[in-house]
Amino acid sequence: MRKISLFIATSLDGYIAKPNDDLNFLKLVEKEGEDYGYTQFTDTIDTLIVGRKTYDYVLKEIGPSHYDNGQRDVYVITRTQKPKAGRTTFYTGSLTDLVQQLKAENGKGIYCDGGAEVINELLKNDLIDTFIISVIPVLLGNGTRLFKDGRPEQLLEFITVKAFDTGLTQLHYKRKK
Repeated sequence: MRKISLFIATSLDGYIAKPNDDLNFLKLVEKEGEDYGYTQFTDTIDTLIVGRKTYDYVLKEIGPSHYDNGQRDVYVITRTQKPKAGRTTFYTGSLTDLVQQLKAENGKGIYCDGGAEVINELLKNDLIDTFIISVIPVLLGNGTRLFKDGRPEQLLEFITVKAFDTGLTQLHYKRKK
């Protein structure tokens, strides 16, 4: 069965975005030639799940080929029906049903890139297998929390931690069964 991984950045106080979906704090750790293992990680996946707000931000800031590079299927979780574009599907159905279907199919790993609503729906249903969380050395004070209240407790098993000279610390856990 395929595994779903969360690969995401958060502030030290647990926010993945400032108010108004502002992600500028991520620029604090930008360094030429450093992608914090992102390319190595994305080589292990062939399917990506992302919320519409995150998708729209990446589309505007980086461009459509960041997600849909022709090598993987992209599912944008949205409430608004849109036609498929390339390998990008705008999905309006049950997220749990989609993930269970994708996990049952043959293929490489599945990557969840957020946002918070998507992550927390997956957590409520115990569907995330691996957590790779990059902690940015900043306290934002408010914004969009990575982990929301109202989900069950889940035990995690430590895999590794890596510190970078920019101050970013990357934590890697897997779900304990």
